[in-house]
Amino acid sequence: MIGTVRIQDAINHYHDLLTDEVAKHADEQLRSLLFDRTLYFGDRPLCVVLRPHFYFEHDWQFLKQGLQGILGAFHRLHNVVMRDKDYRKQLLLEDYEERMFSFDLDAPVPWTSSRMDTFFMVDKRSLKCVEYNAETPAGIGYNDVLAEVFDQLEPMKLFQKQYSVRSTLALGTLTDAIISAYREWGGKEKPQIGILDWDDVPTLNEHSLTQDHFERAGYPTIMADPRTLEYRDGKLMAGDFLIDIIYKRVLFSELNQRMGTHNPMLDAVRDHAVFITNSPSAKLLAKKASLAFLSDERNRDLFTAEHHAFINAHIPWTRVIEDRQTLYGDQSVDLLAFVADHRERFVLKPNDEYGGKGVVLGWEATDEEWASTLQTALHDPYVVQERVDGVQRDFPTMIDGQLDISERFLDADPYVFGGTNVHSCLTRVSSKALLNVTAGGGSVVPTYIIRKD
Repeated sequence: MIGTVRIQDAINHYHDLLTDEVAKHADEQLRSLLFDRTLYFGDRPLCVVLRPHFYFEHDWQFLKQGLQGILGAFHRLHNVVMRDKDYRKQLLLEDYEERMFSFDLDAPVPWTSSRMDTFFMVDKRSLKCVEYNAETPAGIGYNDVLAEVFDQLEPMKLFQKQYSVRSTLALGTLTDAIISAYREWGGKEKPQIGILDWDDVPTLNEHSLTQDHFERAGYPTIMADPRTLEYRDGKLMAGDFLIDIIYKRVLFSELNQRMGTHNPMLDAVRDHAVFITNSPSAKLLAKKASLAFLSDERNRDLFTAEHHAFINAHIPWTRVIEDRQTLYGDQSVDLLAFVADHRERFVLKPNDEYGGKGVVLGWEATDEEWASTLQTALHDPYVVQERVDGVQRDFPTMIDGQLDISERFLDADPYVFGGTNVHSCLTRVSSKALLNVTAGGGSVVPTYIIRKD
């Protein structure tokens, strides 16, 4: 409880600094700086609250150590399913995904960046990882530039008279991880980078921020739609720009839907003519079923006692929806009947969607909606996951010219670089329990590590 009181003291101190005049000016300044830096998700401001999120160092270290333990179990999972097709079936892969994994069987670094979406209740030392974004983790550029914005706000300047603060910047670490992996892959020359995504996605502003950082670090970079690429004479080209590194932000599922697996981008990857990050096999861990694999009693013998300690502590009970018996705690249950009868305990998630699409929170759903989604899950791959208590904190915002300080849900989404280094953290806040900016609500706020002076 000591950690909670201290953090709450820091939050209260920050809020006490928000006089009517300070809050009004901070809101105006925030919106102006967001506009200048195009920090919008589509046409929505990326952030509308006036406070960042805080951790004390010991809390941040607890979060890092817990997730680094889980990463060991994910690495073990990845190694097993890459070589064993029968185990791989538990991830409910599509045919095109099976074909793609052969592209990088010998790849030394399947992912250079990933993101673990968690709920961290600091006071209870409860940390639960509910998803692993191992394919194309978003938000890295947003997090860094939002920190630059908040550093200029008057409340943050006043706050630093009492507290030392350290922002959790990540673009530099991302750049180092990509170049290191490129060298390990076999790249020797100074590379040029292609940030590849569709030209109509609402995250192009984040790609632009990342491009600026890569170029300041000395690596020529282009943003390109995969449909505009050419693969000729063993080179992947965007117009007259040679791409040595693909920083892939387009999803493999959407690439397959629009272009199939024979296209200039993947042909170049298949021929080892270009380095791609994250590579096709990273998709294995991005499946929601990867968490079911970790927590399923069928796979117990694959993991060490240390792995199980971290899995039990930090992975909520998760199962692929199918007609079977399984264990819930020490109890053997009929999975379908048990989930149908206890919707208030569970959430249903499509195995391979993003942005909150298709997610149904049982405690908010009607009986009819829950039953209908379960029926859908019998023919479309879904997982069921045990409910994790939401984390709530007070955040200030201006509403109709008046300062409002009220509770919002928040999560903790740390980034992982090189598959092992937990560094930096995306924080999302929302008035709704489903925290996803892509889904149409909430804010992203920068994360700071603080110390009382």
